[in-house]
Amino acid sequence: MSPELNSVKKEYRSIVQEKSFALAVKMVKYCNGLRNSNVSFVILNQVLKSSTSIGANVEEALGAQSDKDFIAKLYIVRKETRETIYWLRLISECFVIERTNVVDLIDNASEILRIVNSIFLTMKEKCEKNQKS
Repeated sequence: MSPELNSVKKEYRSIVQEKSFALAVKMVKYCNGLRNSNVSFVILNQVLKSSTSIGANVEEALGAQSDKDFIAKLYIVRKETRETIYWLRLISECFVIERTNVVDLIDNASEILRIVNSIFLTMKEKCEKNQKS
């Protein structure tokens, strides 16, 4: 991996790691408090899987073997984050719950998505530039 691309990874590492881990912790606590029916169990299980997958895939990206591998893992992080936001929106609309908690979780996931999108685009651009040189 080129030194320039490696510095981009390191620059964002702690931000994405910390925010994705914090979101996973919040989601585990949140879902643990809401399980009460078969329907909610299925939906909460989905959001729990996608939200905890974000941090796991961030960790995989940081251990990537190449720039292309790093970008591929970030792509998965983007997908899992978008899926998490979808499930949270569904929970917000379908269940009578305290919406502030869901809005806060959606905001946390959206922030991670913005950061990861920025990293993804920067890395993709740098890889394309390095391929042309």
